[in-house]
Amino acid sequence: MQKAVLELTQEWDKTFPKSDKVDHSKVTFINRYGITLAADMYVPKDKEGKLPAIAVSGPFGAVKEQCSGLYAQTMAEMGFLTIAFDPSFTGESAGEPRYMASPDINTEDFMAAVDYLSLNDRVDPERIGIIGICGWGGMALNTAALDTRIKATVTSTMYDMTRVNANGYFDSEDSEEQRYAKKQALCAQRLEDLKNGSYKRAGGCLPLPVPDDAPFFVKDYSGYYKDRAYHARSLNSNEGWNVTGCESFMNQPILKYSNEIRSAVLIIHGEKAHSCYFSKDAYANMIKGSKYTDNKEIMIIPGAVHTDLYDNLDVIPFDKICQFFTNYL
Repeated sequence: MQKAVLELTQEWDKTFPKSDKVDHSKVTFINRYGITLAADMYVPKDKEGKLPAIAVSGPFGAVKEQCSGLYAQTMAEMGFLTIAFDPSFTGESAGEPRYMASPDINTEDFMAAVDYLSLNDRVDPERIGIIGICGWGGMALNTAALDTRIKATVTSTMYDMTRVNANGYFDSEDSEEQRYAKKQALCAQRLEDLKNGSYKRAGGCLPLPVPDDAPFFVKDYSGYYKDRAYHARSLNSNEGWNVTGCESFMNQPILKYSNEIRSAVLIIHGEKAHSCYFSKDAYANMIKGSKYTDNKEIMIIPGAVHTDLYDNLDVIPFDKICQFFTNYL
C-alpha cells in the first residue's frame, strides 16, 4: 500500500507548551481504506527498550495540536510511548473530500493507529492502549469492542456521536418525525452541494463574546476552541464539519456489543458536564449482562464541566490514568 505524501508542519505549533522530558517527532501510517494519517509521536527520554504504548485522538472536530496532543505528551512524560493522530479527512491527515466523518472509517483510524504501534520497534505489542476524548471517546470504546490487541481503553468526557446525531442533545429530538426532517434537510443539502461544486460547512464554535443567552456548554466550547486553544487546522475553531459530514451517523449506532469487551476500560467524566449522560449510559450498557466487569470502571469528577477534561491540568486525573494503564499494560 502506497502512503500519500503529506505536508507536515515541523515547527512546534501546539496549543500547549513543549515538554523537555520527551522526544517529539511526526509520523504517518495508513488505514484499511488507504488513507494516510498524520500523528505526533512522543517518546520518554529516560526509557530504554520496548515500551507500553497509547494512541490518542479527539475531540470530534479537533486536531492533534489541541488536547489529544496534551494527553499524549503528558502520558509520555509518565513513561509511555504515545501518538496523537488526526482522523481521516481532517487536520494534517489525508482523505478527500475534507471535513467528513464516518463511524466505520473513524473506528478504523484507531485500529490503524494500533497497527502502527504494534509494528513499531520501540513498542511492546502486548502492551497497547488507547485514549479517546469527547466524540472520540465513543470511537475508542467502539474500537475496544472490535480490536482484541487493545489491552486498556480510557474515554474522557465522551460523546456517543451516533446518539447525538440521531436523537439530539439529551435525546430531545428522539422521534421518527424529527429524524425524518433532519434526513430531508441533509438530502436536500447533498443536491445543493453537487450543484455548487462544494460542500457547505456547518460552522464551528461561536465567536467570542458568546451571547449571554447561549447555553453554558456552547460558551464552554467557544472559550476553548475560539480562545485558549484556537488552531488554524481545527474544524471546531473555524468553519466546522461539512453539513452532510455526519449524515451516516443517524442510522449506524456504535457500541453495539460493548458488553463483550474483555479488556480494561476506564470511563472519565465531569459531574457538571452537559455530556455526562453519555458516559453514564455507556458504562451501564457496557456492564449490563457482561462477564467482564472486574476491569471496568467509571470515574465522575465532582464539579467538572465538559472542557475541564480538555486542558485543565488541575482536573484531568492523569495520575489515575497512569495507574490504570500501568496496571493493565
